[in-house]
Amino acid sequence: MIYALVLAAMTLAATVAAGYPAVALLRRQSVGKEISEWAPETHQAKAGTPTMGGLLIVLSIAVFTLAANLFGRYSIGLPLLVGGSLAAVGFVDDLGSLEGRRQAALQRRVKLVAFIAIGAGAAIGLYEFLELQTVNIPYEGRHDLGWLFVPIAIGVVVLTAGGVAVTDGLDGLAAGTLAIAFFAYGILALHQEQLFLGAFSFTAAAACAGFLWHNAYPARVFMGDTGALALGGALAVVAFMTGQWLVLPLIGIVFVIEGASVGLQVVYFQLSGGKRIFRKTPIHHHFEEGGWSEVQTTIRFWVVGLLGALAGVALALEVYS
Repeated sequence: MIYALVLAAMTLAATVAAGYPAVALLRRQSVGKEISEWAPETHQAKAGTPTMGGLLIVLSIAVFTLAANLFGRYSIGLPLLVGGSLAAVGFVDDLGSLEGRRQAALQRRVKLVAFIAIGAGAAIGLYEFLELQTVNIPYEGRHDLGWLFVPIAIGVVVLTAGGVAVTDGLDGLAAGTLAIAFFAYGILALHQEQLFLGAFSFTAAAACAGFLWHNAYPARVFMGDTGALALGGALAVVAFMTGQWLVLPLIGIVFVIEGASVGLQVVYFQLSGGKRIFRKTPIHHHFEEGGWSEVQTTIRFWVVGLLGALAGVALALEVYS
C-alpha cells in the first residue's frame, strides 16, 4: 500500500510540473481545438484552447510504470498497450478537431473498426495470456464464462472508451471522474493483493489528478480523445484484471450516463421525427442549458461519480466477505 501511494504521489507531482512546459509546447504547435456548433454558446470562448493534453497523462503513466519496473510484470503491459493503441487513434482524431481542420477528422466507421480491433486484442490478451474468463457476482461469487468472455470484453472496452470520450466536454469533468474510478479499482486490486495492478491504478489516478491542475476551469488545455480513449480503454482492462468488471457501470457511472444520453437522444430523435429527450447531449450540456454553471455541473458529476465508486467498491467487496 505504501509503495503504491508513494508512486502515486510522485506521479501527481511530476504531472503537475510537466504540465507547464507541455501546455506551452502545445500552444506553440497551434493545436487549438475547434468548438462544435452544437455546444452551448458559452463554450465558444474556449475555441483555440490547446487539445491533446491527454498525452501528458498517458506519458506520465507510462514513464512511472516503467521506472517502477511494473512493466516487468508482463500483465501490466496489457492496459498500457491497449491505452497506447487507443491514444494513437485519439491523436489522429484530435488532429481533425483542430481549428480549420475538421475535414481531417476520422470517419465514424473507421473509428469504430479501430475500436473493435483494439478491443478484440485486449479481449484475447485477457483470455489467452492472462487466462481470465470469469465474472465476480456480488453475493454469488465467481462464475466461469468460457468463450463468452471474449465478446463481452470487446464490448466493455469499446463502450468504456466511448463513454469517457463523450464525458470529456467540460473543464475537469473527465479527468476528475477518471481519477475516482482508477482509485476505486486500485483499492480493489490491493484488497486482492495484486500489488502491481493496484500501483498501476493509483498511478493512473494520480496522473489524472495532476492533469486537473491545468484542466480545471478555466482550462488551459483539453484532454482530447488522445487521453479520453486511452484512459477509458485502460480502465476497462484494469476492471477485467481485478475480475470486478461487473461493477464498472457503478464505478464509472458518469461515463455510463453520458454515453447513454447520447445514444438515447439519437434513437429518440430518429424515431420521433426530430424530437429530443434532452436539451443537448452529452447530458452535461443538458444541465448547462438548464441553468447550471460549468463548474457546478462538473463538481456535481464528480459527486455522482464518487457515490457510484463507493457503491461499486462496496458491492465488489461482498464477493470476498
